[in-house]
Amino acid sequence: MNMRLARCAALVAVCFSAAVVSAAVKDPKNAACPVSGKNCNPDKHVAFSGGQVYFCCGNCEKAFESDSAKFAAKAHQQMVSTGQLTQKGCPFSGGPVKAGTEVTIDGVEVGFCCNNCKGKVEKASPEQRVTMVFGNVEKGFAPAAK
Repeated sequence: MNMRLARCAALVAVCFSAAVVSAAVKDPKNAACPVSGKNCNPDKHVAFSGGQVYFCCGNCEKAFESDSAKFAAKAHQQMVSTGQLTQKGCPFSGGPVKAGTEVTIDGVEVGFCCNNCKGKVEKASPEQRVTMVFGNVEKGFAPAAK
């Protein structure tokens, strides 16, 4: 009986520590252009970080291609909002996400491993939040399963 209880507790722990990201936008035309912030044209896109980044116009597409590093955080945020990237862990530590530590950043709900990480983001300005969470996505995000 104790073994059965231990397995059940382990299963519950895994379920509650699973990283869940909520993003209302899935259709690229409803996503924000990482250059201008306007709605995107699904025909204007470039390959980036294993996915597609969408733009409102050809000028923004060219601006991105000439300096993608400048727009990388907003591009990654767009990739999460369009379902191309999913959260796999805390964006700072890579550790499991703890329930109750979620913060909505530019329309995307992101979870953290602890209230300290959550607090860092909550203290930041909206622009800083995007850069902090989506600037380097290696620890917290992975390509979505196809």
